[in-house]
Amino acid sequence: MGTAETGHQPVLLERIVALLAPALDPPGAVLVDTTLGRAGHARALLDAHPELVLIGLDTDAAAIEESGRLLARYGDRVRLTRVVYDQIATVLAQLGLSTVQGVLFDLGVSSPQLDERDRGFAYSYDAPLDMRMDQGQALTAADVLNTYPAARLARVLREYGEERFARQIADAVVRERSRAPLSSTGQLTEIIRTAIPAPARRSGGHPAKRTFQALRIEVNGELDALANALPAALDALAIGGRIVVLAYHSLEDRLVKRTLAARAADTTPPGLPVPLAAARPQFRLLTRGAERPSAAEVAANPRAAPARLRAAERIREAA
Repeated sequence: MGTAETGHQPVLLERIVALLAPALDPPGAVLVDTTLGRAGHARALLDAHPELVLIGLDTDAAAIEESGRLLARYGDRVRLTRVVYDQIATVLAQLGLSTVQGVLFDLGVSSPQLDERDRGFAYSYDAPLDMRMDQGQALTAADVLNTYPAARLARVLREYGEERFARQIADAVVRERSRAPLSSTGQLTEIIRTAIPAPARRSGGHPAKRTFQALRIEVNGELDALANALPAALDALAIGGRIVVLAYHSLEDRLVKRTLAARAADTTPPGLPVPLAAARPQFRLLTRGAERPSAAEVAANPRAAPARLRAAERIREAA
């Protein structure tokens, strides 16, 4: 919906609209889109709910500017803030809101960010080693690659990229930067290609994929921000409010799964004869496991392929 304006195809759009509908139907409902991007999901939800108020967050100044243009027709139903999504509680307090009815996370790098060559997110073409979602921050991928000791760099690649050959790649980076600092994604891609054994390069997708993911997560502090943002988002939901999260790699999805499962569990200590009222679940899960895009959606939009969707609804206040 409205994607022709930007060329961006929101992932699992119809499913997300359906999951959030019961929470957003009441007049005056408020939705926080924590990762606004180019507002593909947001526009569909604003159209589906004519009285909905949208609070849109994004750390990328270009995303805020472009989505502001795309959402202008909705007038004062839309409030945009350039901020990292772990600041959700601060934003809501500044707006005088104690609760909201919906929260949406669409994690990872956006299609426009991948397509903007000078941002350095993609390994498919040569670009500066940047990878900052907030271009006002200091740390870049070049800083990580040119200053981290080999052991620290290997840990980043292993933990955030789940890269089997993390140490080999880190050692190759250190050797190469001793000649001259690394400055481009093309250089990095070639270093990775030569560091990974030939048999491993022939399976598992592009050999640079995991390293680029790891660097992006490190540069932007993505997992730390998500670990802080998810509890804050859940705390902000009113009774009947719903959260929907789209994750694109297993590290994000595991964190989402654990956080939602903890809030949907009965925490009565084992051995008690009856459940404690204060220990009853605060949320109920709306998805069985992680839902994935259909084959037809992936064929139309290959970038949707790794998406994993999870959702939950608040069913009682915290004790």
